[in-house]
Order: sequence, then structure tokens, then C-alpha cells
Amino acid sequence: MPADIPPGRPGNLTAEQEAKLRELWAALAKLMGVLDNEGGDNEADNDDGPADESGSTKDAKDGKKKKSRLHVFKRKHHDKDGKNSAGSSDVDSAASSTGGVDVSSLSLGDDDKHGQNKAFKAALADLSPAELRQAVWSMVKHDNPDGLLLRFLRARKWDVNAALIMLISTMHWRATEMHVDDDIMCVGELGAIEQARSADANTKKEGDDFLAQLRMGKSFLHGVDKEGRPMCFVRVRLHRQGEQSEPSLERFTVYTIETARMMLRPPVDTATIVFDMTGFSLANMDYTPVKFMIKCFEANYPESLGAVLVHKAPWVFQGIWSIIRGWLDPVVAGKVHFTKNTEELSSFVPLSQIPTELGGTEAWSYNYVEPAANENAALADSATRTAIEAERAALVEKYEAATLAWIQQAEAAPAPALKKERADLADALRENYWRLDPYVRARSLYDRTGVLGHKGKLEFYPKKVETSQDDLD
Repeated sequence: MPADIPPGRPGNLTAEQEAKLRELWAALAKLMGVLDNEGGDNEADNDDGPADESGSTKDAKDGKKKKSRLHVFKRKHHDKDGKNSAGSSDVDSAASSTGGVDVSSLSLGDDDKHGQNKAFKAALADLSPAELRQAVWSMVKHDNPDGLLLRFLRARKWDVNAALIMLISTMHWRATEMHVDDDIMCVGELGAIEQARSADANTKKEGDDFLAQLRMGKSFLHGVDKEGRPMCFVRVRLHRQGEQSEPSLERFTVYTIETARMMLRPPVDTATIVFDMTGFSLANMDYTPVKFMIKCFEANYPESLGAVLVHKAPWVFQGIWSIIRGWLDPVVAGKVHFTKNTEELSSFVPLSQIPTELGGTEAWSYNYVEPAANENAALADSATRTAIEAERAALVEKYEAATLAWIQQAEAAPAPALKKERADLADALRENYWRLDPYVRARSLYDRTGVLGHKGKLEFYPKKVETSQDDLD
């Protein structure tokens, strides 16, 4: 495993990069209602508690759900009954600023092939500050919060405004379009089995289609490459256009990416995709899911791809690749490598870690282990979940407070103690997430086979699965 921290990550930032990170945190804090226009802490003013895992905030005194008040600009949003909040106005007519920039004027310009300008405005119109705050912290999971923001900054070449648009549009995509955390990851594989038993034809089909892709092993996570990056293998020959619905293909794609995120540990923060083109024919080609996958990695999971290995592509794929390459960002296209045989593949993956079906020496083959009937019992334990969420909410408040202090020290070198406090709180948030994980995320194949172990322990090549009561705690 690599020991060095790559550039542009927590613990390895230049002074200029750290300044950019501060700027992005300041802008985001304003949008989340944590920081007002004058640069002060807005928590005391709005008296809202931190968002829980369901996305709500509660008043500490009466327990009533409230919306955080945002002082950056006035915008139109709706309460649950659909009524407009008093005194609100559309985002497009906003006159106030975020980080010294007129929010309504922010734009990616011509560099917006995934429609993020529109998604950014939709997020500001649709999500309350509390909902936006919840979406951000929900995506953080076990990551270092700085690490998450730095992904967007690196993807946008340290342009803070562009990174903000990209980040906010991603939160809108996760919360209102894909429902990543409140549907895909908490329903999971066992939930798909329940859907497949539904009397509703549409629900049944979506469940069946999702499970079909898992059971055939159309794509799966297994092992690591020479850089220690988790690998996702995609067996292209198993895809046939029209066999699964487009929503189920997208759901399966996001589910796989999010599960792969569970396997990232610093300093490794990217994954490798191996497209196994063995037996590929034109009948396997389907541009729609390819476009969705590209959008995911370029717009919603930036800086997550380490390498893309296209293995044993036949000559007929050359024309297809010329089309796909035109859709890719040049940086992403530069990560694509073609391997004609096992020897070339072994320059990226040790021969002993290449499965025998790809010509390697690892005696391993994909086998889907069906979910156990009670494996998601923790999801129903609301008392334990609420207690851990309360601990997390307190940690989030402390991290935000330390971050505001760090932002306010922008003109001077931040005290080492403050940097250490933020780093320690990031560690505490990570530990807290892994205790919370069984209560908010349905168990996956990789939990059942021991790849993802108790409290996030990783074993990429488990010899056997050992379970205990602790695994359920």
C-alpha cells in the first residue's frame, strides 16, 4: 500500500491550496446557514440543532422540526405543505453574495456538459439550508470532510466558484434525483428481494432487474491493483441492451460506486475499473449506461477514478471507443489504458491478484451470496441509531465551529492546535460513522463475504467469514 499522501489531499496542501479550501468552506458554510454574511457563526442566531440522518433539524427545547435561516441571499423554497416561505424570492433575482461573489451570477460557462449550472440553481431553489447541510454531511460518511471538498477543488483546477457549483449540484443529484442515502443504500440487496416479491409489476421488475445484475456478476468489486486501489470488474459480455430497465441500470451503477467508496482509506482515495471485453460483440454495446457512468464520475464522484483498464477489446470496439473518447474529459480519458493480454494487465495488477478467468493465477471466481433474512435488523433499531446520530450531530457542530475559527484566521497562520483539533474531529467523525453504518446502510455482498468487516475493517482477500455479535453492534 502506498505510504505517501498525494498532493492536494488533507495533510499535503500548499499554502495556496489551503487558502482555496478555506474559501470553499466559507461559501459552503453560508449556503448551509452555518455562517452569516458578516462572517459570524449563524448557529446561535437560528437556534437550530444539527441535521440528523433523516435530513431534519430539531429545536433543542421543544423538539419541533425547523428550517435553518440563511443570510447569504433570499431564495424561494417550499415547506412540506407546498407553501412558499414568507418574503422569499427566486434565486435568479438574488442580489446578495457568497464568498464575495453574486451567487445568481455563478456559472461554469461553456464548461458545463453535464448541466451543472441548472442543477446548481435547482439545488438553491429546492433545498433548504438544513437540507443542503444534511446532504453534505450524509455524503461525507467516513471520509475526511476536507478530503471531500478537495475532490471538487482538484476536479475544477482549484477554481472555488466552479467547485462550489459542482459540489452543490452533486448534493441536489444525491438528495432529490438519485436518493442515494435514503433509498439506494438503505434499501440495498435484501430490499430488492422484497421489491421482487411485490404485486406491483413496476416495483417487481425493478427489484428483479437489480438482482439479476448482482447474481450474474455483471460488475463486482474484488481485490486491489498495484497502487492499492480497490478494483471493480465489469464483464461487458453479460450486458444486453433492453434486458434491464434504465432506472435499474442507474441504480446498480450508483450502488456499486457507493459501495466502492466504503473501501477507500487514505492515502488511497481512488478506484480502478477493469472492463473485461472478452467475448464482446455489438450486441453488448449500449451507449445509455455508458453516458450515465461518465456523468457519475465526471460530475458527481470527481477525482474517484485512478485508472480504467480496457482488457482484450476486439477490433470492432475501435470505432466505439472513438465515440466514447469524445465524450470524456481529457483528464479522465488520460486514465484509460488498453491491455491486450494478461502480461499487459499484470503491469497494473499483480499476476497473483488477477483471477484465472482473466489469465491470472488467483483461484477466485465471482459467486453471489444471497442476503440473510435478518441481516438488516439494525436498520429497525431506531433507538440506537438516534443515539449515535446525536453523537455525530455534536461532532459535526464542533467540526463546523473549528472550521469557522480556521476560516477567520485566514489572514494569519492558523494555530497548530486548531489544525490538530480539526484533524482529531475528522477522525472522530470517521469512527462515529462506522458505528452508525449498520443502522443506516443495508448490508451488501461485501459485508456478507467479509471484505467489509466490523467497524469498517477491510479484508480485500478474506480467507473465511467470521461473524460474531459484535458485527451486529
